[in-house]
Amino acid sequence: MPLFEVETNAHIIITWAVDEAAASEVVHDAYPTDDVIRMTKRPRDTWVISKGALGLTGRQVDPCATARDCLSKASGDKVHAIRLYMHETGSDLEMARKVIESNMVMGW
Repeated sequence: MPLFEVETNAHIIITWAVDEAAASEVVHDAYPTDDVIRMTKRPRDTWVISKGALGLTGRQVDPCATARDCLSKASGDKVHAIRLYMHETGSDLEMARKVIESNMVMGW
């Protein structure tokens, strides 16, 4: 059975299906309010996500550990922790904000 990559307005879904119509049905059953934007029949029966494409290769620092350390140094002050994270990692403002806020939610 072929593997399909289906992009909707809110998700990217990887599914096995007999044909495109069956793949669309899988998407509609799971996410009835989503609109299919793009559908691709994959050339092989496996799906691979490149760590390099996601920027995960060669990373020597755990971003969560660094974020928790910055939050601790900042005594929980989000803005100060974001500045510290940017300084320690070289991240831009948006990335630092996401990492710090996600760690605050996890209860650093």
